[in-house]
Amino acid sequence: MVLSDRYSEEICEAGLAAGLDRVGIASAEPFDATRRILEQRRSQGLAASMQFTYRNPERSTNPAHAMPTVASLVVGARRYDRSVVPSPSQDRPMARVARYATDDHYGQLRAGLDAVAARLSADGWMARVVLDDNALVDRAAAHRAGLGWYGKNANVLIPGIGSWVVLGSVLTDAPLPHNDDEVPDGCGSCTRCIDGCPTSAIIGPGVVDARRCLAWLVQAEGVFPIEYREALGDRIYGCDECQEVCPPSRRPLLDPDQRDPGPHAQSGSWVDVLEMLATDDAELLARFGRWYIPRREPRYLRRNAFIVLGNSATLTTPGVTDALERGLADTDPIVRSHAVWAARRLGLDPLPPELRFETDPMVRAELDRAVTSRSVPHGSLGLPR
Repeated sequence: MVLSDRYSEEICEAGLAAGLDRVGIASAEPFDATRRILEQRRSQGLAASMQFTYRNPERSTNPAHAMPTVASLVVGARRYDRSVVPSPSQDRPMARVARYATDDHYGQLRAGLDAVAARLSADGWMARVVLDDNALVDRAAAHRAGLGWYGKNANVLIPGIGSWVVLGSVLTDAPLPHNDDEVPDGCGSCTRCIDGCPTSAIIGPGVVDARRCLAWLVQAEGVFPIEYREALGDRIYGCDECQEVCPPSRRPLLDPDQRDPGPHAQSGSWVDVLEMLATDDAELLARFGRWYIPRREPRYLRRNAFIVLGNSATLTTPGVTDALERGLADTDPIVRSHAVWAARRLGLDPLPPELRFETDPMVRAELDRAVTSRSVPHGSLGLPR
């Protein structure tokens, strides 16, 4: 038995009425081709230490693992603001936040999917919402549901919106009719995302090497790779570059002023670097807890902040020297080592004399590394020049 087309339309309308921008229905067959791709890229090292759907491709590509009786997927997309917000300060080092992380967009997506699940449950069907976890390959589901096509930056591009969306699904045992027609490729010969990636992480159409991708590196554990620190620029979390240069994603959104920014929206897409470096662990997690922070350890927020400081600050800016002094004396070698990099990049040489006796191998490696300082005023911490 397959339910009527009209019932499927009502299910989709329930999601749209609850704030979703696109809703489609897909079969719940395993995503076998996607599983093979995930396994291949993981074996090639392209996934780095990324988990998400790479952790268990056999599970994340088979909806039946999340719901054994699943018959259909109701896939939703919620767009988020892609407007460029100027830095609110020209006098202090500010760090950019990727657009998807400036508000609780996944919470808003979940609310729309919950409305779909509620309608299905009210009609006697089982329904489970899955999003932003390891349970399902969201982009593959959106593609199968006819929401968009795969862009060369590996994102799903939705006609009229581009890739500025978060994606999720409702798994249900309702046998809903679905349309298997794919959205035609809209990229053509365009390679702007490949050419515009700051670290050349897009190594082929639709193939991203996570070991180079800034959006992953700011979330990865350990030392931030030295070869990509300058490319990080003023980014503190995420990277929108491949979306910003994408023609389908650059086109004006429909009714951009229609949506309330939400109660948890940050001030634009920027955070104050010096303020972040002066904030204690509890407050950092309270303010930025929606971000993916490795092991929930604020040390990684400070690591990224010191790279931004080294890329965008000057020694004449009030508070920069104090922040560097605290970082260079920090008990955490992750923080201390990246503070060394930032201090040397800003021209603070020589460094405090106690660093001559540094024994931690991570910090020692930074001290022994050749660093090209930026063209900023020079100074010193602890010793005269």
